[in-house]
Amino acid sequence: MASLCRLATRAVSAKRFLTSLRPERARFLATAPAYPGHIPLTWFENAFLLVGAGLMTLADSRRGDLVAVVGETSAGPSLRRLRDIMLESPEGRKILKQRPRINTSTLDMNKLAQLPEGTFGRAYTTWLERCRVTPDTRAPVHYIDDPELAYVMQRYRECHDFYHCICNMPVNVESELAIKYFELANLGLPMAGFSAALYPWRLNTTKRHKVFSEYAPWALKCGSSARSLITVFWEERWEQNIKDMQKEFGIWDGPPAKWPKPLKGTREKQAPTEGVEKSVSLDM
Repeated sequence: MASLCRLATRAVSAKRFLTSLRPERARFLATAPAYPGHIPLTWFENAFLLVGAGLMTLADSRRGDLVAVVGETSAGPSLRRLRDIMLESPEGRKILKQRPRINTSTLDMNKLAQLPEGTFGRAYTTWLERCRVTPDTRAPVHYIDDPELAYVMQRYRECHDFYHCICNMPVNVESELAIKYFELANLGLPMAGFSAALYPWRLNTTKRHKVFSEYAPWALKCGSSARSLITVFWEERWEQNIKDMQKEFGIWDGPPAKWPKPLKGTREKQAPTEGVEKSVSLDM
């Protein structure tokens, strides 16, 4: 398995290097690049990367780059379905037309932090601070051929933290798995299903029992009944009350969890930093 994983990793690196060095050579590898950063793959290359990267992530769950590869190479028709759902929604159509991006270059973090308590923008910046994360960590999409579908995947990645925030879930292994169950029920992405099915078995018995008895039931029920979150234009809702947003979307808070940084004025316990580091790799 290790040899196959190493070979898959080298294939990814070689493909990126060749395409960046001489883009015209991509015509002989698959098709011409359809957008900046696109790395066209044949069906065999796609399958090879999916298997190799998948095995590597099982061996080392901290390889976030390969988790992203698995997310793209396994997406299949699910992205078309999500795109169609977006096209049926006024907000979704607006997102596809404008194609906004979410990072510290496009967001005024200081302005969001000064919004009143209870607003979504203020809750989001508080969530980032408490979880010690940044919106600048999402990898660009490379292996999805259709530019619009590639954007749908990119949009999902960059909105992932909003799902944590709106569900009041921190960043640790159990909470990340809870959001994966939520995404499986709400969005139907295959990678969310892979993570939800495989990663709980890497936990100890106590944590695994908590995931199956508390987090998974909440996530599957809440995710399946909630509005499809891929259609939400989050950037236009900064000043909206987050509780009102939960009611509008049909979402309620998940089970209590340990946060990396306790909220001021509460008796929350601080979770170990190690849990934060391991959980990041589950993101696509």
